[in-house]
Amino acid sequence: MSKKNLLKICSNSLAESKAENILSLNVKDISSFADEIIIVTANSNRHVSSVSNKLVNNLKKNNINILGVEGELDSGWILVDCGDVIVNIMKQDQRDLYDLEGLWGENSPLKNFN
Repeated sequence: MSKKNLLKICSNSLAESKAENILSLNVKDISSFADEIIIVTANSNRHVSSVSNKLVNNLKKNNINILGVEGELDSGWILVDCGDVIVNIMKQDQRDLYDLEGLWGENSPLKNFN
């Protein structure tokens, strides 16, 4: 599957789950582990969990190999590793604290899906 199709499946699933502030960072030129990092905000730990579960189900339905899912329900942050695309589903306080946009976005093009 092409990266473009993978990004489309991810962004559609995240939007359907009511994730907010969907942002994609192209890190292909500065990362050895992924081409794109998607960062989204969820409203609660339960929302983080439901967004990640829906994403995983949609990826599996499209026969996309998931390399891993990391994070605890009460942490407010779950990471879904799809190989070329890494999806970070975070509560706003976690997103502010870890500032992945600042870490990765400084040297990469940003794409806002909202």
